[in-house]
Amino acid sequence: MNYSKIRKFDVSNGPGIRTTLFVSGCTNNCEGCFNKDLQDFNYGDKWTKETEEEFIGYVKNPNVKGVNILGGEPMEQIQDKDLFNLLKRIKEETKKSIWLWSGYLYEDIIKNENRLSILSLADVLIDGRFEIDKRNMSLKYRGSSNQRVIDVLKSLEKNEVVEIQF
Repeated sequence: MNYSKIRKFDVSNGPGIRTTLFVSGCTNNCEGCFNKDLQDFNYGDKWTKETEEEFIGYVKNPNVKGVNILGGEPMEQIQDKDLFNLLKRIKEETKKSIWLWSGYLYEDIIKNENRLSILSLADVLIDGRFEIDKRNMSLKYRGSSNQRVIDVLKSLEKNEVVEIQF
C-alpha cells in the first residue's frame, strides 16, 4: 500500500482530534475529486512497518479520539493486507474509533470478502461517490448529499444500513 499523507492531529475530518491516513489509489475518478493525485496507486510513499509504528504511536496519544481513513480509496487497498493489519492493530491496541470514507456503497462493500474484512474493523463509514451536482458544503463529514454516514457495527448487526443523524 502507498499513502500520500498522515495528519497526526486532524480536526477537519470526524469528531474531535483524530489521526488521519490518506491512502493512494482510486479507480472511481469522481468529477470534482479534491484528491485527484491520490488516484494513482503509486503516488506518495510506500507503507512500511516503521510508518505503521509511527502511526500507531500518534493514535495512542491521549488527546487523539480516533482515526480517519481517506484516500484515494480505502476499499481498493486489498492487493495486500497493510490497511487491514493497521486497522486491526488500532482496534486491539487503542480501542479508538475508526472512520472510513469510501466511494463504494455499503451494500457493495459487504459483497466482497476482502472489503468486508476492512469494513468490519471500522465504526463509521461515509459511503458513496462524491457527486458534484449534489455537492453540499453544509453537510457534516461528507461532500455531497448522496453520501451516507453509516454506523457500521449496528448495520452489520441488523443486516441493514443504519445511518447516523446529526
